[in-house]
This record gives sequence, C-alpha cells and structure tokens, in this order.
Amino acid sequence: MKAFTAIWLLLRGGAHLLGGWWIIRTQFPALSQAEREAEVQRWARDFLRVWRIDLQVRGMPPAQGPLLLVANHISWLDILVLHAAGFCRFVSKADVKHWPVIGMMATAAGTLYIARDSRRDALRVVHHMRDALVRGEVVAVFPEGTTSDGLTLLPFHANLIQAAISAQAPVLPVALEFIDSRSGQMSTAPMYIGEQTLLESVWRTLTTPGLRAVVSYGEAQPPQGRERREWAAGLRESVAGLRSAQA
Repeated sequence: MKAFTAIWLLLRGGAHLLGGWWIIRTQFPALSQAEREAEVQRWARDFLRVWRIDLQVRGMPPAQGPLLLVANHISWLDILVLHAAGFCRFVSKADVKHWPVIGMMATAAGTLYIARDSRRDALRVVHHMRDALVRGEVVAVFPEGTTSDGLTLLPFHANLIQAAISAQAPVLPVALEFIDSRSGQMSTAPMYIGEQTLLESVWRTLTTPGLRAVVSYGEAQPPQGRERREWAAGLRESVAGLRSAQA
C-alpha cells in the first residue's frame, strides 16, 4: 500500500513540476518581481501539500532585505521548504542549472550558481551576492557546503559570509528539521548524503507518512566589524541552538 501511495504522489509531484514550468514559460514574462516571488512561494507550498508534507514555521520569515539567510542543509527538499516559508534567492551548485525542468525553474526563481570546487568562482558569486544584498534582496546559503544527516551540523564555511560583510547586511540564522509528526522525533527520511541517490531519498520521503518540515528563524545579526570565520562559527552555534530549542 505504501508503494502504491508513493507512486501516486510521485506522479502528482511530476505534474506539479510541469505546471510550474508552464507558469514560468507563459506567465512570468508579464509578472512583476514581487508577483514572481509570491508565485514561487505559492508553488512551493502547494508542492509540499501535494506530497503531504506539513510545514511549520517558527519565528518571523523576513519580509524584505537586505538580509543573508544561513541554514543547515539536510535534503533536496530544503530549498522547497525555505521557499514555502518565505521567498529568497538561493546560492546553489552549478549542476542544478542544467537539470531538466528544475534547472529552468531554479533560474527563474533567481538562483545564483556556484562551482563549489573553484575558489575563483566562489569569489565571483560573493560579488553577485553582495550586489543582490545592496539592492535590498534576501539571499540564502547553506554554509555547510553539502548535506548532513540532519542529526548533527557540519562546520560552516566562511567564504560566502563575506558577502554580508561587504554589503554591511545583517545575517539571519535559520534551522531546518524534518519531524515525524506521530512521534515528535526527528525524521531522517528526506536525508540525502553520501552514496545515496536522489531517487532513494525521494522514495523514503514518499513512503514516510506524517512528515513535517520545521523552519525556525532566529534573530538577525548585524556585521558590526565581525571577522567572517568567527562569525561563521557563531552562526553555526545559533543554528544549533534553534534546533535544540525544538526538542
């Protein structure tokens, strides 16, 4: 029965993806930036609803920038969850740009792409992030640089934090968790790490009932002459505190 339900949800999710692709192709050219952002948030919320993933938001999603969001990274679902909670521009690995359908949708949502193994490209992206922050936008990064098991936090890389320092923009720590709503315990179903394939992670997610995505927003921290490495370490502690506060 779980397999039948998962296949049905997979088909519905595919249809929702194609619906988003069609909206971008036919409606986005005529929409203002604010209308596009609202459409992205609505689409992400609907996607979670289609896949029966509840969304719980703690704290206040930012209404406007300039603001840099830093969040822990667990799954391919993280971007959808954060978009559903409140629109932001993501920094994502360059591979995503070339993914069928998803790449076009990510680009339409304003994603900034980075070649993670290139120091020069990281510098280029920091400049683009700074410019976006100066324009008053909300930009989001996953400073762990890769996904974790969701139970622990990896060290936060400091390179992208430089954008907030250069733009003199505040940084907002954000904690992501996936919870089994039946037991109240953390769920590792959406986890996507190591040698796991995307299909394996998706299948576990769709065969796990009662999944809840929890987004916890902390307090914005101004630069105040901070050094990026020290600030990155402090932000990691803030995200860890937001996670433990949910226990």
